[in-house]
This record gives sequence, C-alpha cells and structure tokens, in this order.
Amino acid sequence: MTKLSVNINKIATLRNSRGGDVPNVVEFAKDVQRFGAEGVTIHPRPDERHIRYQDARDLKPEVYTEYNIEGNPIESFMNLVLEVKPTQVTLVPDAVDAITSNAGWDTIKHKDFLVDVIKEFQNNGIRTSIFVDPILEQIEGAKATGTDRIELYTEAFAHQYSLGIKDDIAPYIESSKLANSLGLGINAGHDLSLDNIQFFKENIPGLLEVSIGHALIAESLYLGIENVIQMYLHKLK
Repeated sequence: MTKLSVNINKIATLRNSRGGDVPNVVEFAKDVQRFGAEGVTIHPRPDERHIRYQDARDLKPEVYTEYNIEGNPIESFMNLVLEVKPTQVTLVPDAVDAITSNAGWDTIKHKDFLVDVIKEFQNNGIRTSIFVDPILEQIEGAKATGTDRIELYTEAFAHQYSLGIKDDIAPYIESSKLANSLGLGINAGHDLSLDNIQFFKENIPGLLEVSIGHALIAESLYLGIENVIQMYLHKLK
C-alpha cells in the first residue's frame, strides 16, 4: 500500500494572496485527512511566501496521519522541525529563491553535511528522507548518509510521460530496486498527477509514499468546481 500525502502549500498561497485566513490551512489539512489522505505535507520556505513557520506549529496537533515537513536544512528550518517534531522530515536542496524544487541532493558531495543533519533529526525521533535524482550512485550515496528513506524526484518522468514517452521510467525502476536492496524506504514526488500516478506506482517496487500538491489541487478545481457552482445556483433560487 502506497500512502498519499497531500501537500497543502497551494492552499497557503491562495490564503496569502488576500492577506486573511481563507482558506484556512489547518481546516484544509483536517479535511483532506477526513477525506482519506494518509498524510499532510508542507514545505515552508524562508520567505514564507506560502506555508508559514507558524502554520507548521498550528498543524502539529491536528495532523493525526503522517506529518511530513520538507525543506532545505538551513538553521531556521532545522530549529522549526526540531520544535514541531513531525513524523518525517524530507531534506530538499532548493535555493532560497527557488520557485519550486528542481534537483535532488548530490549525496556524495554533501555526505558529511547530510550525515550530521540526519543524525540530529533521528536523535530526536524524526524519520528522515532525502530528495534524490534517479541515479544509482546517488542512491548509494544516500545510503551512506544514514537516511531512513529517499524521495525520488519525479519531474523528469512526469514530463516524458506527458509526451507519451514511458521509457523514462527505467532509471526510477533501477533506482528503486537498488534502494530496496540497501534497505532504504522509497517515497516519490513532484509533478505526479492523476494522469501518471498509476503507471508510476505499478512500476516502482516498494513505493511507500507519494507527496502530491500542485497537481492534486489543480485537478480538484476542475473535478470539484461543478459541485460548488450547483450549490451556489441552488442557494440563489
């Protein structure tokens, strides 16, 4: 069984655009769990342009499924995670001004740094996962850091799949087989959607969790908007 963790960053983006508290990210997190989601993911960035650090604190008592906090382990992020103590922390090497995550860790180059960070989180009872590209050497490097899991960065797969090219799943299959043999848990995320998720899941052995935000929220606008319009019309009659 692969767990679905819903990334709610886009809900915070929508809230922040008006400066108020609608939609409320805590209530949304409670709702997605009530609707069946098996986890909630947030990715606070230093400029707090969507999820704010206070959101991470406010969500803690309300997330009774998997609570996953993603981010670059700068000092402020590490302090936040150590304070909140989520189920899992996913380490992502994105720049401060990155629009979205766009690369996995070089686990060989940054091994010593990752070892220290991962040990700190694990010593505080927080499961660790690190964002990696589907490259066998990087999977082996991830094992050497002591991480519990890896999160396969799936943008390249999703792009090729949208073009009708399915062969690009191959490096993900090989990477997952290696990760399984090394005892690493496997997560995945980035541009996974209703169009490609089943194909990906069926081909990746041992896939434990997917974190999906942008696509899921965008799809919900279309698949749910008809119901909302009908509700408005009913109330206006």
